[in-house]
Amino acid sequence: MGKVSLQGVIDMHVHTNPDLRKRAYDDFELMEAAIRVGARAIVIKTHQGTTQDRAYLCNRHNEIVHGGDNNFTMFGSITLNRVVGGINPKAVDSSLKLGAKVVWLPTQSAKNHMEKMHQDVSGCVEVTRDGKIVPELKDVFSLIRDHDAVLGTAHISPAESLIVVEAARDAGVKNIVITHPEWWIVGMTMEEQKRLVEDYDVILERCFAQNMGGGKYKSNLPDNLETIREIGYEHVMVDTDGGQTENPNWEIAMAEYMQYLIDHGVPEEQVYYMTKTIPSRLLGLEAQD
Repeated sequence: MGKVSLQGVIDMHVHTNPDLRKRAYDDFELMEAAIRVGARAIVIKTHQGTTQDRAYLCNRHNEIVHGGDNNFTMFGSITLNRVVGGINPKAVDSSLKLGAKVVWLPTQSAKNHMEKMHQDVSGCVEVTRDGKIVPELKDVFSLIRDHDAVLGTAHISPAESLIVVEAARDAGVKNIVITHPEWWIVGMTMEEQKRLVEDYDVILERCFAQNMGGGKYKSNLPDNLETIREIGYEHVMVDTDGGQTENPNWEIAMAEYMQYLIDHGVPEEQVYYMTKTIPSRLLGLEAQD
């Protein structure tokens, strides 16, 4: 895994089993891998709904099996696809009360995702209508604000992201992450990313690799390096979006990502900021020294 240390690292976007698509690790396997390398936290994500219950069981398992000999915490989330009723404030409310830390807007049910995949959009989950957010999102934003949780833009389009982010900021949402803007499904230009950062002080989540379809993946690392240099590390969070059987296991992908940045001239203190300081703040953890 190279010279880089994963001690204290946080990844806010990892997929695990159980899932409709086979993942490399299940929740417990991911937890054990994270503990082995000294990670501080991971947020597990599913396109099928919620993971806060699974995160609870991981943390309880960690407590029973490891007896408090590590500092790792698993966090859960909710993804507002059709499977949970779309933009469903009641589902968000219960998830946040049960400990979820991230609320993702639609992924596979997003209109933008379905259009890019040439699917019938009649069953999509809309986030905007006539240039404004759908009414249900106002309640979702209030819940995210009140729980000091994180809003992830997921698979919506750049145009939708602009509307959503402005409305979320107006509603008092503090923690906004633009989900893998580099992925071709999202397709956000550098200028669009710059605008969102400059106007709304968002965090850009730049991930290890992107799904090109047909089981093929493309490394995002060169583009991520360019973004860090162009926009600034202060607004970039290093995540893997890991868990695919086609990609390296989570801890290997994260180490390769961090080592790549260091090998290409990104100072270690900036890598630290992107992998520890930013996600610590988003998750409400004690600031990393």
